Amino acid sequence: MAGYRTVAGTAFFTFEEKRSRFIAAAAHAETEAEALAVLERVRAANRTARHNVYAYVLNDGNRTRYSDDGEPAKTAGAPVLECIRHAALRDVIVVVTRYFGGVLLGTGGLVRAYTAAASGALQQAHTVTMRAVVRCRLSVPYAQYEAARRLIADSGAQIESEDFTAAVHLSWLIPVDRHKALCESLAALLRGGAPPEVSAPFFAPL
Repeated sequence: MAGYRTVAGTAFFTFEEKRSRFIAAAAHAETEAEALAVLERVRAANRTARHNVYAYVLNDGNRTRYSDDGEPAKTAGAPVLECIRHAALRDVIVVVTRYFGGVLLGTGGLVRAYTAAASGALQQAHTVTMRAVVRCRLSVPYAQYEAARRLIADSGAQIESEDFTAAVHLSWLIPVDRHKALCESLAALLRGGAPPEVSAPFFAPL
Protein backbone atom coordinates (compact mmCIF):
# COMPACT_ATOMS: atom_id res chain seq x y z
CA MET A 1 0.00 0.00 0.00
CA ALA A 2 2.10 2.86 -1.32
CA GLY A 3 1.43 6.33 0.03
CA TYR A 4 0.12 9.19 -2.06
CA ARG A 5 -0.50 12.95 -1.95
CA THR A 6 -3.92 14.58 -1.80
CA VAL A 7 -5.51 17.88 -0.82
CA ALA A 8 -7.08 18.72 2.51
CA GLY A 9 -10.38 20.58 2.48
CA THR A 10 -11.35 22.78 -0.48
CA ALA A 11 -9.40 25.52 -2.25
CA PHE A 12 -10.69 28.09 -4.75
CA PHE A 13 -9.16 30.14 -7.55
CA THR A 14 -10.71 32.62 -10.00
CA PHE A 15 -9.37 33.34 -13.48
CA GLU A 16 -10.75 35.78 -16.05
CA GLU A 17 -10.24 35.68 -19.81
CA LYS A 18 -12.04 38.02 -22.26
CA ARG A 19 -14.84 38.72 -19.78
CA SER A 20 -15.44 35.00 -19.08
CA ARG A 21 -14.94 34.14 -15.42
CA PHE A 22 -13.60 30.73 -14.42
CA ILE A 23 -14.01 29.73 -10.76
CA ALA A 24 -12.14 26.55 -9.83
CA ALA A 25 -12.70 24.46 -6.70
CA ALA A 26 -10.25 21.70 -5.74
CA ALA A 27 -11.49 19.34 -3.04
CA HIS A 28 -10.64 16.06 -1.34
CA ALA A 29 -12.83 13.07 -2.32
CA GLU A 30 -12.07 9.42 -1.60
CA THR A 31 -15.00 7.85 -3.50
CA GLU A 32 -17.02 8.59 -6.61
CA ALA A 33 -20.00 9.44 -4.39
CA GLU A 34 -17.92 12.02 -2.50
CA ALA A 35 -16.61 13.50 -5.75
CA LEU A 36 -20.10 13.82 -7.22
CA ALA A 37 -21.35 15.39 -3.97
CA VAL A 38 -18.70 18.10 -4.36
CA LEU A 39 -19.81 18.62 -7.97
CA GLU A 40 -23.45 18.99 -6.91
CA ARG A 41 -22.55 21.54 -4.23
CA VAL A 42 -20.67 23.62 -6.80
CA ARG A 43 -23.54 23.37 -9.27
CA ALA A 44 -26.04 24.41 -6.59
CA ALA A 45 -23.92 27.46 -5.74
CA ASN A 46 -23.61 28.45 -9.42
CA ARG A 47 -27.02 27.80 -10.92
CA THR A 48 -26.71 30.57 -13.53
CA ALA A 49 -23.28 29.47 -14.81
CA ARG A 50 -22.98 28.21 -18.38
CA HIS A 51 -20.67 25.28 -17.57
CA ASN A 52 -19.48 23.26 -14.57
CA VAL A 53 -16.55 21.28 -15.93
CA TYR A 54 -14.92 18.67 -13.70
CA ALA A 55 -12.30 15.95 -13.42
CA TYR A 56 -11.29 13.65 -10.60
CA VAL A 57 -8.65 11.07 -9.76
CA LEU A 58 -9.31 8.47 -7.06
CA ASN A 59 -6.65 6.41 -5.35
CA ASP A 60 -8.92 3.34 -5.28
CA GLY A 61 -8.01 1.61 -8.54
CA ASN A 62 -6.52 4.87 -9.83
CA ARG A 63 -9.95 5.66 -11.29
CA THR A 64 -10.38 8.85 -13.33
CA ARG A 65 -13.28 10.67 -14.91
CA TYR A 66 -13.89 14.03 -16.53
CA SER A 67 -16.65 16.01 -18.22
CA ASP A 68 -16.55 18.94 -20.65
CA ASP A 69 -20.13 19.84 -19.64
CA GLY A 70 -21.04 21.26 -23.03
CA GLU A 71 -17.69 22.79 -23.96
CA PRO A 72 -16.03 21.48 -27.17
CA ALA A 73 -14.56 18.00 -26.68
CA LYS A 74 -11.12 17.84 -25.01
CA THR A 75 -11.03 21.61 -24.31
CA ALA A 76 -12.16 21.60 -20.68
CA GLY A 77 -12.40 18.36 -18.67
CA ALA A 78 -9.29 16.80 -20.19
CA PRO A 79 -7.05 19.80 -19.36
CA VAL A 80 -8.40 19.81 -15.80
CA LEU A 81 -7.63 16.11 -15.46
CA GLU A 82 -4.12 16.71 -16.79
CA CYS A 83 -3.57 19.36 -14.11
CA ILE A 84 -4.41 16.85 -11.38
CA ARG A 85 -2.11 14.27 -12.92
CA HIS A 86 0.70 16.81 -13.34
CA ALA A 87 0.39 17.69 -9.65
CA ALA A 88 0.67 13.94 -8.81
CA LEU A 89 -2.44 14.05 -6.61
CA ARG A 90 -5.12 11.45 -5.93
CA ASP A 91 -8.49 11.47 -4.18
CA VAL A 92 -9.05 14.91 -5.69
CA ILE A 93 -11.85 16.49 -7.70
CA VAL A 94 -11.51 19.85 -9.45
CA VAL A 95 -14.65 21.63 -10.65
CA VAL A 96 -14.27 24.69 -12.87
CA THR A 97 -17.36 26.87 -13.21
CA ARG A 98 -17.50 29.18 -16.24
CA TYR A 99 -19.59 32.31 -16.45
CA PHE A 100 -19.62 33.17 -20.16
CA GLY A 101 -18.52 36.72 -20.95
CA GLY A 102 -19.91 36.93 -24.47
CA VAL A 103 -16.62 36.44 -26.34
CA LEU A 104 -15.71 33.08 -27.85
CA LEU A 105 -12.27 31.90 -26.75
CA GLY A 106 -11.64 29.22 -29.37
CA THR A 107 -10.35 25.75 -28.56
CA GLY A 108 -6.84 26.90 -27.66
CA GLY A 109 -8.16 29.69 -25.47
CA LEU A 110 -10.48 27.32 -23.63
CA VAL A 111 -7.68 24.85 -22.94
CA ARG A 112 -5.48 27.62 -21.58
CA ALA A 113 -8.25 29.10 -19.44
CA TYR A 114 -9.38 25.82 -17.88
CA THR A 115 -5.75 24.84 -17.30
CA ALA A 116 -4.99 28.15 -15.60
CA ALA A 117 -8.06 27.92 -13.35
CA ALA A 118 -7.50 24.30 -12.32
CA SER A 119 -3.78 24.81 -11.75
CA GLY A 120 -4.47 27.87 -9.64
CA ALA A 121 -6.88 26.01 -7.35
CA LEU A 122 -4.45 23.11 -6.91
CA GLN A 123 -1.63 25.52 -6.10
CA GLN A 124 -3.83 27.19 -3.48
CA ALA A 125 -4.76 23.85 -1.90
CA HIS A 126 -3.09 22.51 1.21
CA THR A 127 -1.59 19.11 0.33
CA VAL A 128 -1.03 16.18 2.69
CA THR A 129 0.62 12.80 2.31
CA MET A 130 -1.58 9.78 2.94
CA ARG A 131 0.24 6.77 4.34
CA ALA A 132 -0.79 3.18 4.94
CA VAL A 133 -1.34 2.93 8.69
CA VAL A 134 -2.92 0.72 11.31
CA ARG A 135 -4.81 1.78 14.43
CA CYS A 136 -3.55 0.16 17.62
CA ARG A 137 -5.23 0.00 21.02
CA LEU A 138 -3.63 -1.10 24.28
CA SER A 139 -4.39 -0.98 28.00
CA VAL A 140 -1.38 -0.51 30.28
CA PRO A 141 -1.02 -0.31 34.06
CA TYR A 142 -0.29 3.13 35.45
CA ALA A 143 3.20 2.00 36.46
CA GLN A 144 4.16 1.37 32.81
CA TYR A 145 2.19 4.25 31.26
CA GLU A 146 5.01 6.80 30.90
CA ALA A 147 7.44 4.24 29.43
CA ALA A 148 4.79 2.88 27.04
CA ARG A 149 3.86 6.37 25.91
CA ARG A 150 7.51 7.19 25.19
CA LEU A 151 7.92 4.02 23.12
CA ILE A 152 4.82 4.87 21.10
CA ALA A 153 5.82 8.51 20.53
CA ASP A 154 9.42 7.62 19.63
CA SER A 155 8.20 5.13 17.01
CA GLY A 156 6.68 7.91 14.92
CA ALA A 157 3.13 7.00 15.87
CA GLN A 158 0.34 9.55 16.30
CA ILE A 159 -1.45 9.11 19.62
CA GLU A 160 -5.19 9.56 19.14
CA SER A 161 -6.54 9.14 22.66
CA GLU A 162 -5.66 8.35 26.26
CA ASP A 163 -8.39 7.18 28.62
CA PHE A 164 -7.51 7.04 32.31
CA THR A 165 -9.70 4.56 34.19
CA ALA A 166 -8.60 1.50 36.16
CA ALA A 167 -5.76 1.34 33.62
CA VAL A 168 -4.65 3.68 30.84
CA HIS A 169 -6.28 2.88 27.49
CA LEU A 170 -4.17 4.16 24.59
CA SER A 171 -5.07 4.44 20.91
CA TRP A 172 -2.62 5.45 18.17
CA LEU A 173 -1.96 5.42 14.43
CA ILE A 174 1.33 4.11 13.10
CA PRO A 175 2.71 3.33 9.62
CA VAL A 176 2.19 -0.29 8.64
CA ASP A 177 5.91 -0.98 8.35
CA ARG A 178 6.62 0.17 11.92
CA HIS A 179 3.93 -1.39 14.07
CA LYS A 180 5.49 -4.85 14.51
CA ALA A 181 8.71 -3.46 15.99
CA LEU A 182 6.70 -1.27 18.35
CA CYS A 183 4.53 -4.19 19.43
CA GLU A 184 7.67 -6.18 20.25
CA SER A 185 9.03 -3.32 22.36
CA LEU A 186 5.74 -2.96 24.19
CA ALA A 187 5.60 -6.72 24.82
CA ALA A 188 9.08 -6.56 26.38
CA LEU A 189 8.02 -3.62 28.56
CA LEU A 190 4.79 -5.27 29.71
CA ARG A 191 6.46 -8.68 30.12
CA GLY A 192 3.92 -10.80 28.35
CA GLY A 193 0.84 -8.63 28.89
CA ALA A 194 -1.99 -8.56 26.39
CA PRO A 195 -0.69 -7.37 22.98
CA PRO A 196 -2.15 -4.30 21.25
CA GLU A 197 -5.27 -4.70 19.15
CA VAL A 198 -4.27 -3.91 15.57
CA SER A 199 -6.72 -2.85 12.85
CA ALA A 200 -6.58 -3.69 9.17
CA PRO A 201 -4.41 -1.24 7.20
CA PHE A 202 -5.98 1.94 5.83
CA PHE A 203 -4.81 5.33 4.55
CA ALA A 204 -4.53 8.40 6.76
CA PRO A 205 -2.44 11.59 6.86
CA LEU A 206 0.54 10.94 9.11
